[in-house]
Amino acid sequence: MNRTLAGMAAVGLLWAAQAAAQGAAKPDPARGEQIAKQVCAACHAADGNSIAPANPKLAGQFPEYLHKQLANFKPQGGRKAQRSDPVMAGMVANLSDADMRNVAAYYAAQKLRPAAASSKELAAIGQKLWRGGNAATGVPACAGCHGPDGAGIPIQYPRLAGQYAAYLEAQLKLFRTGTRANDPNGMMRGVAARMTDQEIKAAAEYAAGLR
Repeated sequence: MNRTLAGMAAVGLLWAAQAAAQGAAKPDPARGEQIAKQVCAACHAADGNSIAPANPKLAGQFPEYLHKQLANFKPQGGRKAQRSDPVMAGMVANLSDADMRNVAAYYAAQKLRPAAASSKELAAIGQKLWRGGNAATGVPACAGCHGPDGAGIPIQYPRLAGQYAAYLEAQLKLFRTGTRANDPNGMMRGVAARMTDQEIKAAAEYAAGLR
């Protein structure tokens, strides 16, 4: 098993174990809706379909992934937050773990109104990268983790289909510089470090058009 596959397996086992350990606390989507409308709606919309490309669409995303991201914006156990963003830090500051699980469950249950690709040329380049990667530079196929249709794998890898291209591009660049470092085992940092600006833009464009 190569290092990439070993990393994928380790992430899957870790997230599965976390999900099992946390399964006793059943989230309350109704309470999550209240919090979403009060705290999150200004940026992500009440139903999770953000209208601003800089803010990700949350509707239909896996609840485990949403909860992890919310928790990562918050300092834990005396350590600084794993994911740095002054706006999100303020949003989660007064949310309990139960609150974050409730919000995640609510947004996960909403119907995604997908974004769209705006450049056929870039999307075509992105399709090749998504399906086959770039063997010459060691970039793996995006589909290996996020699926051929971008639907992701529950608990392990997030859904990317229909997400804003601008947001995906920004996050890949943050992973590439190491500014965003909350990816398990550094998997996304390792992938993004091998990608060119055009590859990042193309992969993001293709993902936005997936359904």
